[in-house]
Amino acid sequence: MIIRICRIVAFVLIGTIYSHAHQMNFESPKVMLGIDILRESKFEIVRGMRVGLLTNYTGRASTLESTAEIFSQQSACTLTAIFTPEHGFYTTVPAGDAVENDSLFGVPAYSLYGKNRRPTWSMLKNIDVMVIDIQDIGIRSYTYISSMLTTMDACAETGKRVIILDRPNPLGGLLVDGNVADTSMLSFVSFLPIPYLHGLTICEIAVMANECGWLPKDKQGNPRKAKLEVVKMSNWHRAMTWETTGLAWLPTSPNIPTPNAIRGAAMTGVLGELSLVSIGIGTTLPFQYIGLPQFTSVDCTALGKILPDSDSITGIPTKFRASSGKYASKDCTGLLLTFHNLYTPKLFTAGINLVLELRKIRPEMFEMSSVETANMLMFKKVTGSKELYSLIFNKGSDDAVRAAASRGLEDFLPEREKFLLYTN
Repeated sequence: MIIRICRIVAFVLIGTIYSHAHQMNFESPKVMLGIDILRESKFEIVRGMRVGLLTNYTGRASTLESTAEIFSQQSACTLTAIFTPEHGFYTTVPAGDAVENDSLFGVPAYSLYGKNRRPTWSMLKNIDVMVIDIQDIGIRSYTYISSMLTTMDACAETGKRVIILDRPNPLGGLLVDGNVADTSMLSFVSFLPIPYLHGLTICEIAVMANECGWLPKDKQGNPRKAKLEVVKMSNWHRAMTWETTGLAWLPTSPNIPTPNAIRGAAMTGVLGELSLVSIGIGTTLPFQYIGLPQFTSVDCTALGKILPDSDSITGIPTKFRASSGKYASKDCTGLLLTFHNLYTPKLFTAGINLVLELRKIRPEMFEMSSVETANMLMFKKVTGSKELYSLIFNKGSDDAVRAAASRGLEDFLPEREKFLLYTN
């Protein structure tokens, strides 16, 4: 009798779990992406045109069909060229490594992260319109938006139309944090004067850049302006993080396998540029560790205490070993960052607080001589600030560092409001 009851209970539990999983994972996605909307319209806005497509493996319909493959099979238009960003079409090339030209779906696939970071005239001569469908992660230093903007610039110069298919910001549309990049520090890893965490979708970024005159200047000294059209999503609102969209996540690059890796990168990414500690690159949880071989349990406790409230982020004391990256093949003592609240605010600020606490417990690491020149330059580029580095390494007060880490944010917010395409 007991065995039979146990079997019945187990059957009921399995049925309940299956039913719950069915509701969670197999319902139609809540959000319709730009490519879904374009497809539903039977590709009317590109009908009869030769199409260039800036995309990679993440450019997919909500059904997970590749946007490149969808266009390659279209009779309404003709796919004539593909353009790929950093990490290549399949998002497997390590960060910073050049990507070679290729051929995909029967058309040339031009790399925009190799010899050229901007489409050339010869690459564009056989297209009428450039379509862009690529998954960004909501962090200014991620170069997919840089490739989008250099492509917009090239199309503006050559008179080609640009159509951008919108996708969610995985961190949501409410999280805006970090300093606005100084205009003297703009680069491919800080392409626009926007905060480190901008809370914008790729279409919103594109429209703002186009209307604010942020594209490069022409020979007359005037900012170029693209012939830009956007295809909005439906059913997306600003409070939605990736987990609430109903969409499947695909790794956007080797070290962004999950949405939590994005949250970790928002916190620890700039610290990683200094190459002073391991941030978990080379582990299965990149950007979600922080540690050193010589860290103690006291160090871990001190770092854990300055994290946001435990309802948002918990730092679990642990040991980890990376197969590559900083301190590869060495056991590190440190924290595993776990995220409980998907709407965790001010991730960049939390990362700056980690830097400040590290400076207190390991001051010897924050001497000017501790950082290689290449790492110093990259930190300045990624943060879009010379001031922040100078304050951290010249014993600037904690308050001064925090002020530099939010420089320009207050003035940016009302300007940003003008270009939002979605409500809260």
